[in-house]
Amino acid sequence: SLLGFLAVSSISIDTAGAQNRGEGRKLYVTYCTACHGEKGKGDGMAAQSFPVKPADHTNGAVMNQLSDKFLTDVISKGGSAVGKSSFMPAWGSSFNERQIRDIVAYLRTIADPPYKRDGNKR
Repeated sequence: SLLGFLAVSSISIDTAGAQNRGEGRKLYVTYCTACHGEKGKGDGMAAQSFPVKPADHTNGAVMNQLSDKFLTDVISKGGSAVGKSSFMPAWGSSFNERQIRDIVAYLRTIADPPYKRDGNKR
């Protein structure tokens, strides 16, 4: 039945989301922690030489105001493309769309207070 299919589909999507966050965490640890730090607070080793502190991804008051599209654009196009620091490089040629979505999914897990989708994001 259609209802059964929809119920199974939503379970599969939720499971896939959890796996994506895990993959996003691996990518974040490998590529983002040098600047953003191991916990995402913007205190990575490379950040010490920047005139502007990298984004604190744990700051839910800020992160929760940003849409997934905005975060995707920052990652893929770089900071200067969205009016942020040019020290944030464009990763669009290094990561595919799925990998960028995985990183965004991971970012949503480290913000405090936790992220809630409401559709009114920047």
